[in-house]
Amino acid sequence: MKNPPSLDSLIAALKVLPGVGPKSAQRMAFHLLQRDKAGAERLARALDRALTNLTHCERCNTFSETPVCNLCADASRRQDLLCVVEMPADLLMLEQAHCHDGLYFVLMGRISPLDGVGPRDVALEKLFHRALDGVVEEVIVATNFTAEGEATAHVVTELLKNRGLKLTRIARGMPVGGELEYVDPGTLAQAMFERRKL
Repeated sequence: MKNPPSLDSLIAALKVLPGVGPKSAQRMAFHLLQRDKAGAERLARALDRALTNLTHCERCNTFSETPVCNLCADASRRQDLLCVVEMPADLLMLEQAHCHDGLYFVLMGRISPLDGVGPRDVALEKLFHRALDGVVEEVIVATNFTAEGEATAHVVTELLKNRGLKLTRIARGMPVGGELEYVDPGTLAQAMFERRKL
């Protein structure tokens, strides 16, 4: 028996989520349609609202509903200190650790040649202009300690070295292969405090 086209379309749409294969997508679709239609409607409205309202902050490149996000608009934060992270989840983790009082730049990805993601596929040009705005004095490279994160850190360092900026890298207080999003706040705070010059 073949699924109705609208069901196949829903299953295919759910498979775009990371870690969701065909069977998981099928279970999710059946659950939403049979057991939680209200949840399915909330999900559809939330996705529509997010796609309509969210854009990238002009300064830090994270998701925002305004041209400049709340963090970038906060005058109490250090304007001379810029922390470069891979994804918005990494920014949120650093904020939860209360270990950075400067501003951020979110690359929205990491360089991963095996996945077809090169330097042009992350926001390096936007980072270049942001870091050289005349206000930033130190750039903290806080990419993950994975092969892709290290490659991204190397490219960021090469891009910004010899530009009159102090370049530092968060310390390896984090486990090798670990990702910022999953590290406990104490370990992450220690890595920030023990960052080193590049």
